[in-house]
Amino acid sequence: MWPGDRMMPPLVRGRPRVGGGPLRLRVMTGLALASAAALLLTVVLITDRGPEMESPAGDVVRVGVVDGQSVSGYLRSSQGELGAMFPSAGDTWALVSLTSYYAPDKLGAVLGDAPVAQVYARAPLPGVRTQVVRIPVYRMPQDVVAGMLNAALARDQEQADYRKLGGELGESANDIRLRRAYENAAQTAAAEAAAFRAHCACVFAAVVRAAPAALDRIANRAEVRVVDPAPEVRQLDRTEFRPVLPEQRPSTTVAPETPTPLPSSTGARVTSASPVSPSVGAKPSAAASEESAAVPSARPSGSHPDQPSAGPGASRSASGR
Repeated sequence: MWPGDRMMPPLVRGRPRVGGGPLRLRVMTGLALASAAALLLTVVLITDRGPEMESPAGDVVRVGVVDGQSVSGYLRSSQGELGAMFPSAGDTWALVSLTSYYAPDKLGAVLGDAPVAQVYARAPLPGVRTQVVRIPVYRMPQDVVAGMLNAALARDQEQADYRKLGGELGESANDIRLRRAYENAAQTAAAEAAAFRAHCACVFAAVVRAAPAALDRIANRAEVRVVDPAPEVRQLDRTEFRPVLPEQRPSTTVAPETPTPLPSSTGARVTSASPVSPSVGAKPSAAASEESAAVPSARPSGSHPDQPSAGPGASRSASGR
């Protein structure tokens, strides 16, 4: 057997050898080149196919009442989903919307022992649209308090910014109107900061993880408006939670809210308080850090939904740890 015959196909190896070296050398060279080309093509195909075989990132999951949906329809559908869950099913994420606003030290009685990943809060000032703050939670209620203090610091900065912009304006009719708008925004920010520092009754929703039986017990509490189970949620950082505000009545149809820009004297546009802003003050849990807020804040401090887990990613009350 000639050197290289083991690399040749059996059909070629079985043929009688013809003549001397030149013809045989050309046959062997052609076969070797063909084999090398085939091998290279196979490697290229496998390499090109690699990224396509990876699982693509899933779409963002939205949990809660969405734009254009009636509150009554959302409440009915959520109650139906919770009632249809098998009692033997495992733990699942759920959005708990409350009937009113509660202080941090009242949440334990409302949510029980269910692990909490994050809460939603806003200072409910009469006649004023204030920002909703998402607070990641690892310990209850300490992290809620810490998140409120961070929100207060953010409002302090907003207040200073608005007052600075107002002070840079002139005395024209338009400047006077702008100064009044900035002053109103600064007063609102100051009132929010004061409320958060006082550990206000501001929390109106929470994201928890529990078994269907535990979720059902939470749903039956007088302080709870609805529990929206979300077994489809796998990653909180790929989920937008949109809780119902306590003041949103069943007849309400949710409309998209957009921040109102306040033009500055320099031509820049300053955004007033918007519906949702992430808070990153408290030590975030593995399940709640870097979650994307459903609506960006007027002064974004980062993006907010990590792998969900019942342990490191969620909290229990401080007494239970």
